[in-house]
Amino acid sequence: MYGQDEWNVRQDDLYQPDLSDKPKKKKKGRFWATVGSGLLFGLCAGLMIWGVGQFMPQLAGIAGTQKPAATEASDSSTDAPQETSAATDTAEADQAANTALSDLQQGTDIAVTQTDTMTGAVVTDVTDVVDTVMPSVVSIFGTYAVTENFWGYAIKQEETGSGSGIIVGENDEELLLVTNNHVVADSTSLSVQFIDESTYDAVVKGTDADADLAVIAIKLSDLSAATKSAIRIATLGDSDNLKVGEPAIAIGNALGYGQSVTTGVISALNRDYAVDENGNTQALIQTDAAINPGNSGGALLNVNGEVIGINSNKIAGTKVEGMGYAIPISTAKPIIAELMNKQTRTPVEQNKRGYLGISGLNVDSQVQDMYGIPVGVYISRVYEGTAAQKAGLKKGDIIISCDGETVETMEGLSTLLDSMEAGTSVQIGVMMSVDGGYQERILEVTLDGNQ
Repeated sequence: MYGQDEWNVRQDDLYQPDLSDKPKKKKKGRFWATVGSGLLFGLCAGLMIWGVGQFMPQLAGIAGTQKPAATEASDSSTDAPQETSAATDTAEADQAANTALSDLQQGTDIAVTQTDTMTGAVVTDVTDVVDTVMPSVVSIFGTYAVTENFWGYAIKQEETGSGSGIIVGENDEELLLVTNNHVVADSTSLSVQFIDESTYDAVVKGTDADADLAVIAIKLSDLSAATKSAIRIATLGDSDNLKVGEPAIAIGNALGYGQSVTTGVISALNRDYAVDENGNTQALIQTDAAINPGNSGGALLNVNGEVIGINSNKIAGTKVEGMGYAIPISTAKPIIAELMNKQTRTPVEQNKRGYLGISGLNVDSQVQDMYGIPVGVYISRVYEGTAAQKAGLKKGDIIISCDGETVETMEGLSTLLDSMEAGTSVQIGVMMSVDGGYQERILEVTLDGNQ
């Protein structure tokens, strides 16, 4: 490639006529032929050089659009067109990648946006949030009474399970924690493990089966000074102002292995989700932060470390990925406040317990569908001279509540009664069979002593 001046020099060197040995007659014709050829060649060469000069800046511009965004700032520092090469672009891209890797290794939050041919990435450091909130989240372990029917015979056995909870407050005597109702339902004993790995017995203070919420309590007098200094009360946020796409952090006792952390985003809001076998639904927060068995009752957090939801459910299956659900904290707050003010149900000594005087069978959703009867405890027998007979309970009635607490199983009813002394008056909610249907009634029952 040559400049215009260089082309003129070469034309003079190549085409300057030498006339010293030529006859005078032919000198004039050769001279003008040579001059004409030189002018024509020079014109063509000039046009070609002009065309190349016009086209090259466009090539440089196209090459510039292929660079990673990280190198564009240095390219724009001059207005003059600059030549680029594949080697230069590769070196600059490698330098940008090494810088990003160095930032990751140093724990720096980065956000890298790249072209269509490269993958975008966002890395967020949540260690500060976890350090702040982890002392507020606990692991819950329980023993549960389970009744299974084999060929018409009811066999009772105990099983163990795990869940999570959040420290939400305290009163003069108790530390109060919120969890899911399904974590504590039908439990015969509960224990709570705190961040310092100390473990204490807990009792149910109040439950709301429809909302799948429960509050459990631990006596403050039982807690050691070290545990009291290690734990803290969680900050409850506002889920009404959440936006789809904002970050979400889940902490809980996944699979019963202890507290673990997962991250994601708010995937959707107000998702109707079936919360029980009766088809009842609840508007929940959907997140792709991993929520696994044992996470139930744990905290869903925003980047400020505020609780925005109580992890509750997940959809699992070979075709499903990243669909977890949490109860919005703005929905849960008034229910939690109500449950925190209920009477704590501490089991009383066996020789002081009150008794109802019935035998019962569990009515679940399958039995409900088969026979068209309400979910609860079906009274299969009322014993003579007992509190149940005196109050008017009959065989075929279905107990659905006791002392304001929802009852769905015989085990749940027994747990409630175990916390009541003989002579206690309690309201029993019953669905009574009337004219081929059922009517709800509330009966006042005074519990008998051990017989």
